[in-house]
Amino acid sequence: MAPMSISIEEFLKRRKARNRAMLAVLVGLCVLFYLITIVRLIH
Repeated sequence: MAPMSISIEEFLKRRKARNRAMLAVLVGLCVLFYLITIVRLIH
C-alpha cells in the first residue's frame, strides 16, 4: 500500500510542477504579445 501512495503523491507533484510551468509559459507569451503591441502602437 505504501509504494502506491508514494507513486501517486509523486505523480501529483509532477503534475502540479508541469501546470505551473505551463502557466509561466502562457503568462510569458501574454506579456510578450502585450509588449510587442505597445511597441507597435508607439511607432
